[in-house]
Amino acid sequence: MSFRISVSGAAADAVRRTVPGLVADYVASGITGLDAALWGPEAEDEASKRLGWTEAVAISRPLVPEIVALRESLRADGVDHIVLAGMGGSSLAPEVITRTTGVPLTVLDSTEPGQVRAALADRLASSALVVSSKSGSTVETDSQRRVYEQAFRDAGIDPVSRIIVVTDPGSPLDESARAAGYRVFNADPNVGGRYSALTAFGLVPSGLAGVDIAELLDEAETIELSLAVDTEDNPGLVLGAAMAATAPLRDKLGIISDGTHIVGFADWAEQLIAESTGKNGTGILPVVLDVDAPELGADLPDLQVVRLVRDAGDHVFGHDNTGEIRVSGTLGAQLLVWEYATVVAGRILGINPFDQPDVESAKIAARGLLDSRPEPAPAAFVADGIEVRGTPEVIGAASDLVSAIDVLLEELPANGYISVQAYVDRVAHPELARLRDALAARSGRPVTFGWGPRFLHSTGQFHKGGPAVGVFLQITQAAADDLEIPERPFTFGQLIAAQASGDASVLAEHGRPVLTLTLTEPQANIATLFDAVG
Repeated sequence: MSFRISVSGAAADAVRRTVPGLVADYVASGITGLDAALWGPEAEDEASKRLGWTEAVAISRPLVPEIVALRESLRADGVDHIVLAGMGGSSLAPEVITRTTGVPLTVLDSTEPGQVRAALADRLASSALVVSSKSGSTVETDSQRRVYEQAFRDAGIDPVSRIIVVTDPGSPLDESARAAGYRVFNADPNVGGRYSALTAFGLVPSGLAGVDIAELLDEAETIELSLAVDTEDNPGLVLGAAMAATAPLRDKLGIISDGTHIVGFADWAEQLIAESTGKNGTGILPVVLDVDAPELGADLPDLQVVRLVRDAGDHVFGHDNTGEIRVSGTLGAQLLVWEYATVVAGRILGINPFDQPDVESAKIAARGLLDSRPEPAPAAFVADGIEVRGTPEVIGAASDLVSAIDVLLEELPANGYISVQAYVDRVAHPELARLRDALAARSGRPVTFGWGPRFLHSTGQFHKGGPAVGVFLQITQAAADDLEIPERPFTFGQLIAAQASGDASVLAEHGRPVLTLTLTEPQANIATLFDAVG
């Protein structure tokens, strides 16, 4: 079977109670039939332009030979290293596709100058850059393209021979890239970024890197009919109801990969679900968990666990008493089922799963800071080389690093979550991600971890638009060796600093507690930070 699902406990109750109504309302066939009215009149205009992903397998088929031919042409020219400049859905889908298939792909989804510099230094002579941006105006992707163009020219390489663009037809990037002579792949404009895994955004970088993308589409095709029919065992309806219809709502979704062949799936699902559902004060917060995550022993009433396993069994209603959702299947089938399930969850929650009304606020704040470039606000205090700033309710009662973290955690409500946001070089300092488990063990509550600025294009929507129960630990890094952005009045260091400051200001405006810690000597400061968390 290409996909299997079983549910028990509260998730099973939700499925029994909710799926018959979804079947009676012809929700599955409506989604496949591009019925934009399924999410209410306020969402209808947006939904009418965002259901193309249901047809992605058929629409994407003609791209496969073009991508394969370009891959072979590049390899014939000695180009065997693909770098992807993209954010949010443009990078997370290719990342899970290539990691699962064991194909190397360098994903550049950061504006941290050290991380950008490291990517530039990695096999530039044999590299090609895929620039992926739906709108064509994403500042991170534009900056990465500019710096690679300059690096290629400095190395005596014509950028036209090494840069491939994926964007919507008619976007500013589409027009400028074609004028410059770049190879352009247009994606279906009727697909939002986070639903674009099986479109050109997922397929071009993955296929150029070496993935068998025809097989990926074959995997998705095997589940299409099951998703389209209005039956009570439709996997999209079952998963959507299990996620969004528990009573009371278990609005934290712990996603675990337990022995499955798929690598990094939870990171992709996190942005899909959080950005689609986190609005109007409601939503489902995905939490990427390890098999031994501290939360799993806490019996949290607001945490629903979904576990990716090798075989979820033949029966929708499982015989175990775990209360978990269990899913298994091929990667292509998983991608399509979770997209269906997410829009089903949106209908159940009464929200529009296709818009992202709060994402733009952080971008506007960052642009304002880049335009004015004010002096950074002075630190409230400095502890062992870590500059400490924060919102008044956090920083006003703190005198040192330990007490600042204590006060932040005291702001955490009984049904809340902690969001760790690391605007730090994730290639150089992957150990920072261990803060998630350390804070979960200490607080007993779900903790998310996001690398900035990429999470701004995904879970950042939930932080502002979802339930106001989060507290935010923001970690930034002083740029020791900044990097210029060609033909831009700001550097990468200034850009990432503005993105972090802009997001912190918007969170504060929404009444969210924020503690910002700036590492001036990351190697030493990270150890200090772990000691302070305890």
